[in-house]
Amino acid sequence: MTAPAKNKISVLLVDDHQVVRVGLRSLLTSSPTIEVVGEAWSVATAVSEARRLKPDVALMDIRLPDGSGVVASRELRRTVPRTRILFLTSYEDEEAMMETMAAEAHGYLLKEVDETRLIRAIEAVAAGQSILDPPTLQRLRKRRDEPPASPAAPAHDPLSMQEERVLALVSQGKTNKEIGRALRLHEKTVRNYLTTIYTKLRVKSRSQALAYYFSHLRRDICP
Repeated sequence: MTAPAKNKISVLLVDDHQVVRVGLRSLLTSSPTIEVVGEAWSVATAVSEARRLKPDVALMDIRLPDGSGVVASRELRRTVPRTRILFLTSYEDEEAMMETMAAEAHGYLLKEVDETRLIRAIEAVAAGQSILDPPTLQRLRKRRDEPPASPAAPAHDPLSMQEERVLALVSQGKTNKEIGRALRLHEKTVRNYLTTIYTKLRVKSRSQALAYYFSHLRRDICP
């Protein structure tokens, strides 16, 4: 691929379906502000192409054949920090949305978005803004502002220092195995800690624990 024209936003398309990539390329070519500089279809190719092309924006699906787009996002944030990450997916999944936020992605849109809104979203993300679909943002704000339990009762039992460390690593999008390596714990021990955390916070899943983290410890993550 050639370098993008001067003043155009360079975009890397990451989706495992060629038909989707062709459609997105055709759609984005109509914009005078955007130039598609490359394509990728897996976590591995997304990382290698982003390192090679250093695009302004990676437009990424969340489900890829060799892993999650969240994994690719975290690797891009580490190795190509200037590249902004905008997820474009058909999955309206709460846990997936929380994971993209934990990976410090810059936007999350559903594939039902129209052409004008998609182009504006890419322009906004390239300009340094963060983007969420309005219905998605509304749900996340609601989750942020509502405590896990009734306000009349204590919201949760106190976490130990080690449990707080585990939850902080969960918020960074790390897997149980990665948390174990970071804290020098067996993966089964990490799972036991998570079970205890869920019990103390009165939640039932990783996504609900992340909702607690974002609402009580990282209020700046959602506007």
